[in-house]
Amino acid sequence: MSVYVLDRSGRPLMPCSEKRARKLLNCGRARVHRLQPFVIRLVDRTQDDCTLQHLRLKLDPGSKATGAALVRESESTDATGEVRRAATVVNLMEIIHRGRQISEALTARRQMRRRRRGNLRYRAPRFLNRCGVKTGWLAPSLQHRVDTTMAWVKRLQRWAPIKSISSELVCFDMQALQNPEISGMEYQQGTLHGYEIREYLLEKWGRACAYCGTKDVPLQIEHIQAKARSGSNRPSNLTLACQCCNQKKGSRPIEEYLAKDPKRLAHILAYAKRPLKDAAAVNATRWALADALKATGVPLELSSGGRTKFNRSMLSVPKTHSLDAACVGLVDAISGWVKPVLTVKCTGRGSYQRTRLDKFGFPRGYLMRSKRVHGFGTGDMVIAKVPKGVKAGVHAGRVAVRASGSFNVQTHRDGIAAVFQGINHRHCRVVQRNDGYGYFLNRAISKT
Repeated sequence: MSVYVLDRSGRPLMPCSEKRARKLLNCGRARVHRLQPFVIRLVDRTQDDCTLQHLRLKLDPGSKATGAALVRESESTDATGEVRRAATVVNLMEIIHRGRQISEALTARRQMRRRRRGNLRYRAPRFLNRCGVKTGWLAPSLQHRVDTTMAWVKRLQRWAPIKSISSELVCFDMQALQNPEISGMEYQQGTLHGYEIREYLLEKWGRACAYCGTKDVPLQIEHIQAKARSGSNRPSNLTLACQCCNQKKGSRPIEEYLAKDPKRLAHILAYAKRPLKDAAAVNATRWALADALKATGVPLELSSGGRTKFNRSMLSVPKTHSLDAACVGLVDAISGWVKPVLTVKCTGRGSYQRTRLDKFGFPRGYLMRSKRVHGFGTGDMVIAKVPKGVKAGVHAGRVAVRASGSFNVQTHRDGIAAVFQGINHRHCRVVQRNDGYGYFLNRAISKT
């Protein structure tokens, strides 16, 4: 994974390798600017002394996770005079959203508030005391996805010289320039027709055969009610099947084909009409995110999900959120994608609620009035140097504060989590404040 580099004035330079960053730190030419993600700041260089290459930030927005890839682009001309765009992956990132937790928290708060107000019989009824919904308003759980993505776009712009941005957005191919005789429905389908609906079905049915559950095999689009029996092409009538199951079923009714497996039959019929909440969330936020990206003033490229899958299959790249982002837009070749992925999980900054509630919504206990104790807050990354006692040693991790000044430090060493309780605040030193995110570096990336 590459390390972000800043000059002595805090302006972004080209990222470097971990080995080079270690050498710069050891010889005193750089200082640690940020721990996670790791950012260093040079003390003897400025942006005017360096040559910057073209970096592009690519995004693959999703409901539960958004993939991000920072790539270095280069263009070349082949023998036919066609310009080919090649991308070299610099960093991969996956942002885990917490839209579901926000929705559940709002629902619980609404129910508790309604329960408390139900006992206040003297309360005047509410009538016409709410303003109308503004144009472009999004629910908090949906707005969170846009805000989190834009927050990391702005952060990466501060750490790397990003010249352009690419984001996935469903759109049609404009192929009339290539085929002037095209008309009607063919004009809307485009050369990537079939990739969008296939990707929809792959996400819906878990990339497995609906009849036998086989994975990692070529899957075909199957009509639950055969077209020979007046079946439609609606997505609710489509599923995925391996070639063997597709041929066995043929045009027979699904009730006849799965007569000996009623449990799977009921699952398929119920799952076929299941609404995709994640797809609805992405569809609701895609234009809000696109408008926010345009407002940054950086050249923006919008591409379809079908183009992303087409690139991934042609370049033989595995499917992950971050690698999907690397395949967004126009790209003819991609290299250096076997890299660790930095997983960024949205954890929030705690609750503003200073009381604990019982199951009826009434307070049963009170928390500290202030979230900080002796300058420390829960979630801060600290280094605790305990000189003596049972807990003697150096412990690095996240801290949980107490009003007494005796903290808990949670550490991770070699994948093993441990909690050291009762560490005095005098032995702790903050290395990075809690920013509402948890970080995990996933190095298990292979070419298969």
